[in-house]
Amino acid sequence: MIILADIISATIIFAIPLLLVALGGMYSERSGTINIALEGIMIIGALFSSLFLNYAEKSGWGASHAQLAMLLAILVGGVTGLIYSLLLALASVSLKADQTIGGTALNLFAPAFAIVLSWAVQGQGQTTIYIPTWIKITQANFGLTISENPGFWEAMIFKNLYLTTPVAIVILALTIFLIYQTRFGLRLRACGEHPQAADSVGINVYKLRYIGVAISGFLAGIGGLAFTIAAGSGFQSTVAGYGFFALAVMIFGNWNPIRIFGAALFFALFKVIGSYSGSIPFLPSFSGIKYSQYLYQMLPYIVTMIILVFTSKKSRAPKAEGIPYDKGSR
Repeated sequence: MIILADIISATIIFAIPLLLVALGGMYSERSGTINIALEGIMIIGALFSSLFLNYAEKSGWGASHAQLAMLLAILVGGVTGLIYSLLLALASVSLKADQTIGGTALNLFAPAFAIVLSWAVQGQGQTTIYIPTWIKITQANFGLTISENPGFWEAMIFKNLYLTTPVAIVILALTIFLIYQTRFGLRLRACGEHPQAADSVGINVYKLRYIGVAISGFLAGIGGLAFTIAAGSGFQSTVAGYGFFALAVMIFGNWNPIRIFGAALFFALFKVIGSYSGSIPFLPSFSGIKYSQYLYQMLPYIVTMIILVFTSKKSRAPKAEGIPYDKGSR
C-alpha cells in the first residue's frame, strides 16, 4: 500500500509542471500564437527561482519563512518567464516573424544563458543550483506530529507536497472560469479562431495576443520551478524536454483545461512507472536484456508518440493559430 501511495504522490508532483506549462501553452494558442518556446521559458523561470531560493537559504531568511520564500520564488519564476516570453510576442505579434523559428531560437538560447549565469553566480564549472529542503510542506506546517512510519494517507499527501501543488490547482480553477465564463476568455478565443471578426467588433487582437503569450510565459516559468522540485536534484540548466512534453499534453487535452488536467495525470503516471519500475512487483523485469532499466524510462515518451499518432487527427486546434494577424488582410 505504501508503494501505491508513493506512486500516487509522485504522479501528482510530476503532473503539476505538465499541467502548468500545458495551460500556459493553451492561453498562447487560444490567442492565436504558437508557443514552441515553452521549454526555454521553463528553464529561465527555473533558473531565477532557484537562484532566489539559493539566496534565501544562504542568507538564513528562507528557513524561518519557508512558505513565504517559496511563494516569492513562484512569483520570481512566473515574472521572469513572462518577461522572457515577451521576446516571442515581440517577434511573432509585432514583427510577424515565423512563430516556430522564434520559439526555437528562445529554446536554444535559454540553456546556454542558464549555464553562463550559473557559472557567474556560483563559480566556474558549478552548473547545479541546489534547492533547499525546507520548501517542502510537512505535517509540522499543520501542527501535526511527523510519524517515523507514515501510513497510506500520510505518505500520499505529505511525501511530495509543495506549494506549487495548491497553486496549480487554483490556477486550473481560475483558467476554467476565465476561459469559459468571462468576456476576456471569449475575446481571447475569438482572436485564435477568427481575428478579423474579433477586430471588426473593436477587439484589439494584438493586445490580446500579447496577453495570451504573457500568461503563457508566467505559467511556464512557474512550471520550470515545479519541474525542478519534482526532479529533486536541483536546477541543472535543463528541464529534460518537459516543455515539449507539455505541448503533447496540451494537444492530447484538445486545448481544454479539464482535459489537459486529465492528460497531465495520465502522462505523469507513465513517467512515474518508468522511475518506479524496479519497485513495482507485477511489472516484467526484462532481466535478460542489457540495459533493461532504460526500457521503462522510455515508456512515457513512447506512450506520448503513440497517443499523438491516434489522437492528433481528431484534435481541433484554434483555426488562426500560427498565422500572424495583419489588419490590412481583411
